[in-house]
Amino acid sequence: MTVTTASGTRTDAEGFVAELPDVADPLKVAPKDARSLSKRFFERLAVLEEGTHEYQYARNTLIEMNMSLVRYAAGRFRSRGADEMEDIVQVGTIGLIKAIDRFELSREVEFTSFAIPYIVGEIKRFFRDTTWAVHVPRRLQEARVELARATEELRSRLDRMPTVKELAELMNLSEEEVIEARIAANGYNSASLDATLSVSDDGEAALADFIGTDDEAMELVEDFHALAPLIAGLDERSRRLLHWRFVDELTQAQIGERLGCSQMHVSRLLSRTLKRLREGMLTTG
Repeated sequence: MTVTTASGTRTDAEGFVAELPDVADPLKVAPKDARSLSKRFFERLAVLEEGTHEYQYARNTLIEMNMSLVRYAAGRFRSRGADEMEDIVQVGTIGLIKAIDRFELSREVEFTSFAIPYIVGEIKRFFRDTTWAVHVPRRLQEARVELARATEELRSRLDRMPTVKELAELMNLSEEEVIEARIAANGYNSASLDATLSVSDDGEAALADFIGTDDEAMELVEDFHALAPLIAGLDERSRRLLHWRFVDELTQAQIGERLGCSQMHVSRLLSRTLKRLREGMLTTG
């Protein structure tokens, strides 16, 4: 007798196959039949040497026969959208494989009951690790979930939004940790600055139009960068004159005392220096 696996490989029916059913296409086995067949495959898997062809056949058949468990668990997350379902099934399959490798008949529990938590847990871990728009530490990801639960519980109980102090007491955290979790929760979702928003019946606008403002200080920064080499090109007295007037904020009379000249002369020196710098800025621009 021979056995045909899902991949189409035929195996002689001596030894291990004689003790296992002939499963032509494990993926097409009904869930009810898979439940009873799985027990027989687990019994055989327990006595086979890992790494052998026989062991791989039994393990692979168990995986394929129980893919219905993955599809069932993935169905809980269908609201995530069709685009993600393929990834969800793949991740759920990892959970199924872990369950098969760790299952023991001596536990006296149904494999279905044992496997589902592994599959769902793997899918949830996938969402936790990949769906955040901004990476935050794992403890803050978990704190976000706890914060949402605590907020909902207190809001129902108090009929109002809870304070940070009330949340901290319920969650057994400090107020600083609650605030940190709230801030981290902002990294769960993101939106493009080019996202279109409806502002009226007739028009639309980009999100960036509402959350950004012009920073006038940016022009000042640019001016400083352009001005620095011009000041460096001045003579020592002119640089000292600018420092006294615009950094130390001395009056022209005080500067005149330091230079030993009149206030009028200081005014002329300043005007000449500033004119030079202004012309240099216009040339650079």
